Amino acid sequence: MTHSTLESLTAGQAIVFGGNRVTTVPPELAAAFAPGDRLVVVQDTGDLLHVPATEHLVVNTAVSEALAGFAGLARCTEQQISAFFAGFAQRLADEAAFAPIAAANDADVVAARADGRSTTRLELTASMRRDMIDGLGVWERAASGRDGLVESVEHDGWRLDARRAPLGVVAFVFEGRPNVFADACGVLRSGNAVVFRIGSDALGTARAIVEHALVPALDDAGLPIGAVRLVDSPSRSAGHALFSDQRLALAVARGSGRAVAQLGAVASQAGIPVSLHGTGGAWMVAGEHADADALTAAVTHSLDRKVCNTLNCLAVVRSRADELVPAALAGLDAAASGRGTSGRLHVVEGTEQHVPADRFDTTFTIERAGGLVEEPAASWLAEEGLATEWEWENSPEITLVVVDSVEHAVALCNRYSPHFVATLISHDADEHEEFYASVDAPFVGNGFTRWVDGQYALDRPELGLSNWQSGRMLGRGGILSGDSVHTVRYRAEVTDVGTHR
Repeated sequence: MTHSTLESLTAGQAIVFGGNRVTTVPPELAAAFAPGDRLVVVQDTGDLLHVPATEHLVVNTAVSEALAGFAGLARCTEQQISAFFAGFAQRLADEAAFAPIAAANDADVVAARADGRSTTRLELTASMRRDMIDGLGVWERAASGRDGLVESVEHDGWRLDARRAPLGVVAFVFEGRPNVFADACGVLRSGNAVVFRIGSDALGTARAIVEHALVPALDDAGLPIGAVRLVDSPSRSAGHALFSDQRLALAVARGSGRAVAQLGAVASQAGIPVSLHGTGGAWMVAGEHADADALTAAVTHSLDRKVCNTLNCLAVVRSRADELVPAALAGLDAAASGRGTSGRLHVVEGTEQHVPADRFDTTFTIERAGGLVEEPAASWLAEEGLATEWEWENSPEITLVVVDSVEHAVALCNRYSPHFVATLISHDADEHEEFYASVDAPFVGNGFTRWVDGQYALDRPELGLSNWQSGRMLGRGGILSGDSVHTVRYRAEVTDVGTHR
């Protein structure tokens, strides 16, 4: 078998993918491809991803430095790692050190708005800043777990210890959320190095955090600078190059559903373990034994902002719809009022008779990522629309469906949801047990949905939340945190030299 290097592409050139399918090279890709560039073929979809040589070099350098940083971390003490987290937090808390970071974030927000992109998760608000500082404090105080004893088995003449060990270099690709930058550094606590690639909208903020807080904290603590590396590129192709690098121990992607799925496919076909945190949207079911006030409160508190665990679909049993639908709408309106706007409702066909007619006739100005638009307060939706995750900016937005029973709601949830967050509003214990046993979701509750968060629920900053859309996870929960990024090594100690098989 002979091999040669791909030097060029031709418009219309056939590219085989998936073993027996063919796609063709579009003219713009053929024109852009140059010697030294790389082509990543996504085997699931046939997507052709162009990685220019310059982007590959940037990523290759970052991963190489992170590998050196990982090796260096093995020789660092727990006190040094704690000092890094403390120093990072102190610089974020210091007004002088934070000023250039705030200025960079302001510039990122202005540029994103000018391009018509959402800034909801991009703004480094006072509360986000506090959360970053608090999260770093958690890791400063956390037990290491490095080389921690998992299990010990005594044998005649020898003992076997199973011990925790770091994975290696963990890669993160995420969009415009500066707080993830601090959260993901938690993998250092368990001895791993980290490489980041952040979306172009937040790159200026990330550069400022690195320069004014992260690198000085690494340096003062005596940790290798390569232990945390930013892929300094605004190009999406840098993410493709990063997730193709087989030296990675784990690839973590957070962001919009399709982009995350594509990155996951790139990593998987490269043989890299991957943890995806993309599609979200929580489901809530109001059962036969639901309390109307409890439902109103749960809806209200599940819609304070748009993130992955925000309420997206609400199912109400038909026998209680006349009472519970108004209670649910009151919760939607309360959440909207708290944001100074109006709630947006999508009504599954067959449910409209339970919704006041004036909601379908009323229009209001709603903020979308692309700007302000006029939309109705309520509109009809086919059942298949239950699979849609609403990405709202300031006006809380949900889908409402009236169902025959809780079992019917579970069937719809298992069919259309991302298999993520499911909650049942009911005072009946047996109904909750049946719901928990039958709904296919890793996060199940009995009230508001926004509890699904690593820092809020487990007192540990999360790196991401996994759904079960692509299958259940092996050996760990749906909350990926810095101390859950580890493997197990085995160490034998022979006490009797005569021991043999």
